[in-house]
Amino acid sequence: MCKPLFFCFLLFITSVAYSQTTIKGKLTDATENSPIEYGSLAIYQSNDSSLVGGSISNDNGDFIIKDINAGNYYLIAKFLGFEPVKIENLLVSKDQNIQLGTIALVPNQQFLNEIEISGKKVTATHKIDRQVFQASLFESGKGGTATDILRNMPSVSVNAQGVISVRGSTGFVVMINGKPVQTSPETILNQLPANAIDNIEIITAPSAKYDPEGKAGMINIITKQGATDGLYLLVNGKVGLPSIQNYNNAENASRYGGDFTLNFRKKDWDISVGTSYSRNDLAGRREGNVYTIIDDTLTTFPSDGERSFDETSYSGRFSIAYTPNKNNAFNLGFYAGKRSKDRTADILYYDNNAQNISTGNRIYTYQYFNENLRIRKGDFVLGSIDYSHKFENSSTLSTSLLYEYTMLGGPTTNKNLSWPNTTEIVQEEYNTNDNPLKGFRFQLDYKTAKLPIGVLEMGYQFRNLDHTGDFVYERKNLETGIFELVPEFSSSVNLQRILHSAYSQLSGSKGKFEYQAGLRIEMMDRALYLKDKLGLIDSTYNYDFVKLYPSASLLYQVNSNLKLKAAYSKRVERTTTFKMNPFPEREHSETFEQGDPELKPEFIDLLETGIIYDFGDNSIFLNAYFRNVENLVNRVNTIYNDTILNRIYSNVGRARTIGAELGTELNPYNWLKIFAGFNIYKSNIKGAFDNRPIDRSSWMYNINGNANFGIARNWRIQFSINYLSKQLTAQGEDSKYLVPNLSIRKTFLDERLTATLQWLNIDMGLWEANEQRITTWRDNEFYTTTNYVYEVDMLILNLSYTLNKSNNKAKFIKSEFGEKEF
Repeated sequence: MCKPLFFCFLLFITSVAYSQTTIKGKLTDATENSPIEYGSLAIYQSNDSSLVGGSISNDNGDFIIKDINAGNYYLIAKFLGFEPVKIENLLVSKDQNIQLGTIALVPNQQFLNEIEISGKKVTATHKIDRQVFQASLFESGKGGTATDILRNMPSVSVNAQGVISVRGSTGFVVMINGKPVQTSPETILNQLPANAIDNIEIITAPSAKYDPEGKAGMINIITKQGATDGLYLLVNGKVGLPSIQNYNNAENASRYGGDFTLNFRKKDWDISVGTSYSRNDLAGRREGNVYTIIDDTLTTFPSDGERSFDETSYSGRFSIAYTPNKNNAFNLGFYAGKRSKDRTADILYYDNNAQNISTGNRIYTYQYFNENLRIRKGDFVLGSIDYSHKFENSSTLSTSLLYEYTMLGGPTTNKNLSWPNTTEIVQEEYNTNDNPLKGFRFQLDYKTAKLPIGVLEMGYQFRNLDHTGDFVYERKNLETGIFELVPEFSSSVNLQRILHSAYSQLSGSKGKFEYQAGLRIEMMDRALYLKDKLGLIDSTYNYDFVKLYPSASLLYQVNSNLKLKAAYSKRVERTTTFKMNPFPEREHSETFEQGDPELKPEFIDLLETGIIYDFGDNSIFLNAYFRNVENLVNRVNTIYNDTILNRIYSNVGRARTIGAELGTELNPYNWLKIFAGFNIYKSNIKGAFDNRPIDRSSWMYNINGNANFGIARNWRIQFSINYLSKQLTAQGEDSKYLVPNLSIRKTFLDERLTATLQWLNIDMGLWEANEQRITTWRDNEFYTTTNYVYEVDMLILNLSYTLNKSNNKAKFIKSEFGEKEF
């Protein structure tokens, strides 16, 4: 008797779980017959117009509205820039599956007029786990790199050294078309041409399906794509006018380059070829002052001189995709590139002196000129192969293999010369390194068809990193003229890191709610092998862990204009080989830099909540966030000797940040578009270094703003400004940083040819643009301050020509392992 009753009970439970009323359909653009992503669907009671449910269309334009009670309703479909569509008399009965088919939205005529006049597009859209920004709308980045586009995003800042921060944190991961790349963000973003970018996605609280690395989240770069067969060609060129300001540099800065992308699609085949070349020099100076206190002696060494960069990069890319049928897809990719960045720091130490603190008497005074050239080179070769299969029930299985070989290195030459007679060499040193790196990644992912509770995703990833380094430091014997090994600065290093990780994630929607919840487990084995050149040191440092990384996101659509969201993500920031090498590397005359072989990864908790409100063609969003970082890694200073500071990477404690970001997109007139972001946060660093307590906190903020003026049918003017307030560090502070830009754009030949004139780093002697002072100190031990003054009032002309611009499907792989060490 029990078994039949139990069976009936199970049958009843199953029928309740699987019986639901659903309304399905697809949103498309009526003019192009292309899917509309992020379109909003809202369903209302016919009798009182009360909102009872809604949904958002996915990247294929598909939408589904679930759990609607029996009754009479009407539905409104809308998307910014399109006329809304109203479907009346939706009669819903219990357990009914209603298929509305395709709903085609027609562009709003006033919005089309605005596009004709000023080229307006929607700058930002918001999803449950990310913010999506249209890269093409930021004119100051044209002809540049992804970094030049990224600096305009809300809560993103780029300082004078080119270091990128998201919500005040430098730790984030870059993805290219959804594929994570374990590289230095600055390196990869500075190699990716801005002209090749369609969208930039800021993912501040990533889900468990993504690699957990990055304490500030992830940045996903979406390259330009198309959807039709045919030939696509994009050709870009840029040339910079001669420098306006004189920085007394030994050589004039050069800026020019070009890139092209060729894409051909025909039936089952999709082939892409691309190459790029860039020469992007930057003139500048640095003004510094340092003092150290050892026992009763105060040593001071003020300085002034050139600090400029000569940067050259070129690359070749190739990818081929084969889709024999609707269920299978193959992709093969190859990438090779070379990059060289020369930093010249020719500095005059014009009053190097020491004095007795007690008596005030000078012990010595002298001057010298330091010639310092640091050359950083990187050669990258990598290949990948991907395969995906779609089952008949719409579930998918995908796999990816990537292998990379990278050779990093480059010498630093350091000469101390007498002054003013620079023919006499006081000291000459030379250090170089060769860093071959081998990386391998295998990834397997499975995604189910839609289940009653949502979509379930699961996967496994294996990564192996083998990075060796041979560091040689030599000092010239001034009597013999022979360079001799300096053992304490020379070493052999080998970092081996193996990662196994698996994840499971559920995502779906119910009524007005969208949700994601997942868990990732990761096992890491890390071994660092160290040897010196004399054979006296032969050590191994091991660090292993097993860690869980949960994540959860929730979005609630109050109505068609208002959304609320909340998210949590557990993250990790892994350490690089450079930050763990304990043997000092000489950066320039007054600085050594070294790492800590026992450096621990940072573990991070991210929590955020937000609100998005759309009104007409305008929108505003506000996010509040909290970030807790354990094992915080900072670069801190100690005294090596009276005229040299040692910069050391160390775990200094924990950091907590609480902040809020505000962004808005306004279209007050058909000829004016404003997009702006403001981020304010308070950081507290608490811990210890070198047996000294650290307890520092400060409020900081950054502002990014763009004003876009459509002055005629094919003319556009854009003014942008990026401002970064004074920034707190573990031992000091960085001053404010300001970058204003102006761009004038004209299109020809039915918008196939575009000319853009950029006025970058506007200064005109009115304010201190592109200039930042870095200051660190330790009471009664040392004080150092350096003002970096980089080139302003730069004029650059960009030309871009596109053939069949709607056809581009080019996607290229990028370096995953090697560029992180560049």
